[in-house]
Amino acid sequence: MSLDYSQLSQSIQDYLQNYETTFVADIPTFVEQAEQRIYNTVQFPSLRKNVTGVLTAYNPYLACPTDFLAPYSLAVYTTASATATGTAGTYTITTSGTVTGNIQIGQYVTGTGIGSSAYVTSVSGTTVYLSVVNANNVSGTINFQGQYNYLLNKDVNYMREAFPLPNYYATPGYYALFGPSVVSSALTNNLSFIIGPTPDIGYSAEMHYYYYPVSIVQSAVNVTSIYTAGSGYTNGTYYNTALTGGTGSGAKADIVVSGGAVTSVTMSTNGSYFAVNDLLSASIPGGTGFQLQVSSVNNPTGTSWLGQNFDSVLLYGSLVEAYTFIKGEPDLIALYDKKYNEALAIAKRLGDGMERQDAYRSGQYRQAVT
Repeated sequence: MSLDYSQLSQSIQDYLQNYETTFVADIPTFVEQAEQRIYNTVQFPSLRKNVTGVLTAYNPYLACPTDFLAPYSLAVYTTASATATGTAGTYTITTSGTVTGNIQIGQYVTGTGIGSSAYVTSVSGTTVYLSVVNANNVSGTINFQGQYNYLLNKDVNYMREAFPLPNYYATPGYYALFGPSVVSSALTNNLSFIIGPTPDIGYSAEMHYYYYPVSIVQSAVNVTSIYTAGSGYTNGTYYNTALTGGTGSGAKADIVVSGGAVTSVTMSTNGSYFAVNDLLSASIPGGTGFQLQVSSVNNPTGTSWLGQNFDSVLLYGSLVEAYTFIKGEPDLIALYDKKYNEALAIAKRLGDGMERQDAYRSGQYRQAVT
C-alpha cells in the first residue's frame, strides 16, 4: 500500500478526530517532523544523492551542496576536451583550437571515431597517442577523463597540521568539513570543505552525500517573489507571519519592512496545496498593497519514496507528533509510539540490513529471534 499526502493528511484527521482549521494547517509541520525523525534513524538509499562540481586551481575550499547534511564520499578526476581529427586505424589524434583543461597520460578518451576503451599513452604538442587504434576517422569534440581519486575524510585540525601552507599545490588527497561559507564578507548557512593539498590544477569532483529528500507535503511553497511591495507599513521584522490567499493554507514567513515597504521575505513554514503563481498577502501593521507570488512549489504530486514504500512508519510517526502537539491522552500517545517503533523496526531491517549486503558475499539476511 502507498500513501500520498492527501490520504496521509485525511488519515491524521480521522485517527485523531480533529478537523479544526488551525489543526489542519499544522499537519505539514507534523509530517515534516516525522520525516526528519525517520530519516535520522534509518539510512534509506533514497537519502543518498550525488552531484558533480569543480575544484578550482589554487583554491583549497569547496562549497557543499545547499541540501548537504553529511558526506559519504568525495572523488576528484581530471577532465579535458578538444577539437581533434584522426585517421581510422592509427593510434594518434591531432588536437586543434582551444583545449579545455589538461590532457594527461592515462585519461580515458571518448568521441566520434575513438576506439573502445581508449586512453592516452603520451602527448607531444598537439599530437595525442592512444592505447588502441581509431575505430573510424576522428572528428569533432573529443573528451578526456582521468581516473577517480577518492579523497580521505579527515578532521580540520589534521588538515591544518598536514598542510600548513595553502600554497603547497598538488593532487588533492584529503578533505574535511570546514564550516559555514563566506559570501561577500557575510556568513551563510551553507557549509564548505577544506581540501589538501591545495589543487594544483582544475579538477572535476563528484560527491555522494546524505540529504533530506523533498517532503511528501503536497505543493508546499518553495520559492516566492515579491509581487508588490506595498506602502505605509511600519518598519521592522515580522517573524512567522501567516500568509493568506492562493489555493493552499498553512504558509508562514519572516517579513522585513524598510521604508514602509516589504523588502524581503523568508519562508518559515511552507504550508500545503499551493500552486505556482498563487498571490499571497499578510497582515502587517500600518500599510496595504503587499503581495507575494509563488514561483515554485516542492511537491505538486504529494508523493514520496517513504509514502510509497513505508506508509505505516510515516503515518504513525506523524500521529505521534500531532497527538503530542494537541496534548492527547498519554495511553494513546504510548500506543501510537509503539506502532511507530514496530513499523520503524521493519524499515530498519531493509534500510540498515538487507540493502547493505548481497547474498553471494554475506549470505541471506538473518535477524535474531525475539
